[in-house]
Amino acid sequence: MKTFQSIKYWIFDLDNTLYSGKTKVFEQVEKKMSKYVSDKLNINIDEAKEIQKNYFHEYNTTLNGMIKNHKIDANEFLEFVHDIDIDFLKKDLELSEELKKLDGKKIIFTNGPRKHAINVTKRIGIYQHFDDIFDIIDSNLVPKPAMEPYKKLVEKHKIDPNLCVFIEDIARNLKPAYEMGMKTVWIENDVPWAKKFSDANFINYKTNNLSEFLKKINLLKAA
Repeated sequence: MKTFQSIKYWIFDLDNTLYSGKTKVFEQVEKKMSKYVSDKLNINIDEAKEIQKNYFHEYNTTLNGMIKNHKIDANEFLEFVHDIDIDFLKKDLELSEELKKLDGKKIIFTNGPRKHAINVTKRIGIYQHFDDIFDIIDSNLVPKPAMEPYKKLVEKHKIDPNLCVFIEDIARNLKPAYEMGMKTVWIENDVPWAKKFSDANFINYKTNNLSEFLKKINLLKAA
């Protein structure tokens, strides 16, 4: 953990990272995606789910697949699928406290839209701790784990990757960060496609509790 004492940049994924995947927030998004694909392509929900799954695995996001194959309006898609109910989310006071103590610039790096990131982080009470949100629009609609958005993020914030850590629940999305010189942290989970590559050498650390992980770092830095 001593390697974290020199970290000046903290990059966090949003969904299933800054809040628990057990909350099922992203399940709502996935259902809205199926509905969008079904309506747009005039097919039933089961067919839509299959296309949605195939596009996710082939193009890294359903949005990317829909853009490439059906020329959809990205903003329309993002607005529709992220119009979900998050009123049940509770304030995460522990995470808020550890983020507050964390020295350095803190950035959210998401394949979703800025509005969704703002809504979620405000709801759980951590929005005020972040310096920026780098979303799919900032990435020119190119999703993680393509290298391009990582380079854009580093360039925008003048980040030294060797002084940076990236925390994410989808293991494969950590590979480009590692290759750039960042420390990587995987949020442990049992989702098959998210945990694929979780034993790869491009993952430096693993945790099933982000707040506790950050607490250890903050205690080490304070010592």
